[in-house]
Parts: sequence; structure tokens; C-alpha cells
Amino acid sequence: MSAVAAPTGTWTSTAVTGDGTTLGSRSRRRWRSARWLVGGLAALLLAVLVLAVMRPPGSAIPYDPGNARPDGSRALAQVLERQGVRVEHVTRVADAARAAGAGTTLLVTPAPYLLPEQVTDIAAVEADLVLAGVDDGLLRATTADQVQRTPWIPGPVEPVDPGCDVPAAVAAGPSLLVPGLESVAPGLSTCWAGPEGSAVLAAVEQDGRSVVAVDDPAFLRNDDVLTEGNAALALHLLGGHDHLVWLVPDPADSTVARDRADDPDPATVLPTWFGAAFWWAVLVALVAAVWRGRRLGRLVAEQLPVVVPSAESARGRARLYRRARARGHAAAGLRAATAQAMAQRLGLARSAHPDAVVDAVVRATGRDPHEVAALIYGPPPADDAALSELARRLDTLESEVHRP
Repeated sequence: MSAVAAPTGTWTSTAVTGDGTTLGSRSRRRWRSARWLVGGLAALLLAVLVLAVMRPPGSAIPYDPGNARPDGSRALAQVLERQGVRVEHVTRVADAARAAGAGTTLLVTPAPYLLPEQVTDIAAVEADLVLAGVDDGLLRATTADQVQRTPWIPGPVEPVDPGCDVPAAVAAGPSLLVPGLESVAPGLSTCWAGPEGSAVLAAVEQDGRSVVAVDDPAFLRNDDVLTEGNAALALHLLGGHDHLVWLVPDPADSTVARDRADDPDPATVLPTWFGAAFWWAVLVALVAAVWRGRRLGRLVAEQLPVVVPSAESARGRARLYRRARARGHAAAGLRAATAQAMAQRLGLARSAHPDAVVDAVVRATGRDPHEVAALIYGPPPADDAALSELARRLDTLESEVHRP
């Protein structure tokens, strides 16, 4: 509440009532309470910008045809494309099963997290299969249990001749790939046999298609593709058809191929950005919950379980003011109560202007207008002693107004 200058001949107020705060002090107090939140958001934004700037171009997933790092396969994919092979990179089994039809090649890179239904879908495709470092479950399903993996025994690795008539192995010549496959069917073609009888490559002709398993997927990697005959092996295995489906399974993928159009896979109905948007919404919700959890929230009026005497409530409130050193709030409460009581006694409305209240009190008490204005609408007291003195003087002023 502020006092407005009165007409000429009356008192002029220059003080402001209330708790002694200004726009600047309120702004500083709000900034002190919100600076941690603003600082946290600024740090999060800076981290996102740094990650966006430092993120390397292309993919960083091993055996990805767009990954130019040593563990990627970008070099091999680019050479195949220059030779006229259309490389289709997929990360979901359902997409691979739909794209890998007759007359195509399906490459499956190491996939340790496939579901049984996904293994069945891959084994059922009509395309020629190239399995690079896959697990034993997929290996058995695609070769009709004719090939299985064997434990790898560490030891010196030296170039080994193919020892088979598989065209890709013959073209590759000696190899340093690590063996780990075992044929459990007679007459099965195996290449680069190790000292323990395990082989690097196994080829199976099945239902008009070829299934070639290579236990060591290093021949796909950028850092090993030029080692010995790895490049020739990869180009012969993957360049047999004009269309190559390159499957790098996503560990979070759970899609399967569906035969019925009326029973679509729920994951295929959702847009591709749904997963990222969902997890971003979860993160925002958690941050908002933590932020709101620190706040007390709005005041809620409720019935008191017991009746508290007014004097006890007043003393409790006074103790709270004293503990918080809120002399401005205490003085504002005393002045507002005194002004309301005097205005009611003098027949003024509660919405009466401060000038009207001061003039009525001056006429009733005969005091100086500036003294009355300073008492009712003056600045907040500087210390506890000044607050006590203000309370005493307000009580005296109110008693003079109520005196008949």
C-alpha cells in the first residue's frame, strides 16, 4: 500500500508501507531461489551442445556399413556399391526378413540378443545367407543342425590354406581368421581347418539357397579387411547378387515378421522417432518431479484438529516473525490492524484512501499529519527495539481515536 500526495494544505506522504521489499529486492530473492535450477538447465544445454559438436560423423556401431572407425565396415560397403551391389542397411529383423527375398543376399553380423521367433524368421528367408560370427542358436537353425560352434583354443595363428572347393575361399587363399566351427554332417564343405579340427568357414546348400557361416567376423572390419585374403572373401560372399541386405541387429529390437496383414507388429506401426521421444519424455518427467518435489506447494486450508486460543496463535506467529527477523512483515501487520480499527471507529470504508484515513485520525486526535502518516504508513523498523516502540505508539494512537 502506498500513500499518494494529498492536495495543497494537507500532509504529504513519501513513505511506503508493507514488508519493506522493492522490485529489486524481490527480484534478487527470486533469483537466489531459482539460480540452481537455471544453472542446472544451462549445464545440461552445454553438455548437449558439446556432445553434438564432438559427435563423430557417421555411425559408431560395430560392423555397421556407415561406420568409418576400425570396428566398422564402411570400406567394404563402399567397394560393394562401386561394383554395382545395392547395400540395404537394416537394424530390425522384421525389415530384414521382408527385404531378403529370392535372388538377394542377407548378411547377419554378430547377433547375441535375438529372440527365438527372430531366429526362426531369419532361418525362413529365401535369400542366400552369410552368417558372420553369429551365436550357436542361429547357426543351428539356419544350417538344420549341421554346423555348430566349438570353443576357441588360444594359440599362434598362422596363414592356413582353404583346403576346400568353396569359390569364395579359393579366391581368398591363405587366411588368418580364427576357426571355431564344426561340421556334424558328413560331406559338408568346411574351409581353413585348424589343428583341433575346427574350421573358419562352413557352407551348406539348403532348399535352393546357400548358407555360408564364417566364425570370425573380422573379415568385415575396416582394420582387417585388407589382411591376407579377407577382402576377396568378403567381396565373393557378399557380391553374388545385386541386392545385399546388411543386418546389424539392434539389441533393443523385438520385431518379428508377420504373415497376416491383419495382425501387424505393434513396433512397425509406431513412427521411427517414437522411441527417442518416449525416453526424452520420461527424462523430462523425472526432472520435473524432482524439481516440484523440492517445493512446498500452495497453502491448503483445512480444519484444525483442536481449537487454539487466539493469544497462543498470536504468540506463535510472533515467534515465527522473530526467528525469521521479519520485522517488516510484523510492522505491516500491526499498522494494517491499527488502520482498520481506527477507520471502522471513524466511519470510513475498508477501501478508504490513506489520505482519508490520515485526515480523519488527525481531526480525531489533533496530532500532526506527518506524525500520523509516519506511524501508519512509515518505513519498516530497523531493529527489534524500533518494532517494540512502533507497537507502543500505534497502541497509543488507536486509544486516542477510540477515546470518547
